[in-house]
Amino acid sequence: MKRTFLYILAALLAASCKNSNVQNNKSESDKPVITVTIEPLRYFTEAIAGDNFNVISMVPKGSSPETYDPTPQQLVDLAKSKAYFRIGYIGFEQTWMDKLTDNAPHLQFFDTSRGIDLIYDSSHAHHHHDADEPHAHDSIQDDEHQHLLGVEPHIWSSAYNAQIIAGNIVNALCAIDKSNEEVYMERYKSLCNQIEHTDSLICHMLSTPNADRAFMIYHPALSYFARDYGLHQISIEENGKEPSPSHLKSLIDTCKKEKVRVIFVQPEFDRRNAEIIAKQTGTKVIPINPLSYDWEEEILNIARELVVKN
Repeated sequence: MKRTFLYILAALLAASCKNSNVQNNKSESDKPVITVTIEPLRYFTEAIAGDNFNVISMVPKGSSPETYDPTPQQLVDLAKSKAYFRIGYIGFEQTWMDKLTDNAPHLQFFDTSRGIDLIYDSSHAHHHHDADEPHAHDSIQDDEHQHLLGVEPHIWSSAYNAQIIAGNIVNALCAIDKSNEEVYMERYKSLCNQIEHTDSLICHMLSTPNADRAFMIYHPALSYFARDYGLHQISIEENGKEPSPSHLKSLIDTCKKEKVRVIFVQPEFDRRNAEIIAKQTGTKVIPINPLSYDWEEEILNIARELVVKN
């Protein structure tokens, strides 16, 4: 009798857990969806949106946002989103944004790069279209934004820019869900305080006498980070391509001249050229991931690597 009772009790507990999981899954699936381009933007959006939205990245972890093509299923799922937050100028957006608006014409698009002091270079040639085209929505781009070419797109590598991005996100959330405006504003303030704290930690680290003033990187993804803290970023890529032998020699000479100690490499790129330079100069090859969801941890780790350990 006792054994029968225990069996019944175990069955009831299992059923209860199963029902709880079903309810939790249903609750998650019932949330309105916001789609963003990359993982760092998902980090900022989730920090402000909290539990009110399910935030999904179009470019998954481990993929390059310069060359990624969405799957057919992603295009189907996009139509279920309430809004799309773009990071601004990354290659995926330049190639796919018109197609995404065609696929989901009801979707509201918001540009989180608005108000950022952009860096221009010759290694990022982007698609552009006329303001009269049907997909040149005000919420995506203004006239100036549409006609700019050669924008350095990695705007999220800057703590200063991160606060502007956060401001654009909170404005977008308040526009699409005004009833929760107070909640979003409180979470926005909390995120900005955290970003400011991160910035102060980096400023302290990089102001020490044993901090590097220059670094080398395969793909120039830290241009805004370098501008914020007065650093010289030296790119191994030459106009978006692998360096020629003459450019490689020039990089080795520059590395020695500027006393570069660290060469950063990202997981999406081949590290062979970085290792060749490191061997010739005695520098360290350090893996980083500027596309990580853990924005704060990643940007702090980058700063730490630029400080000589005693």
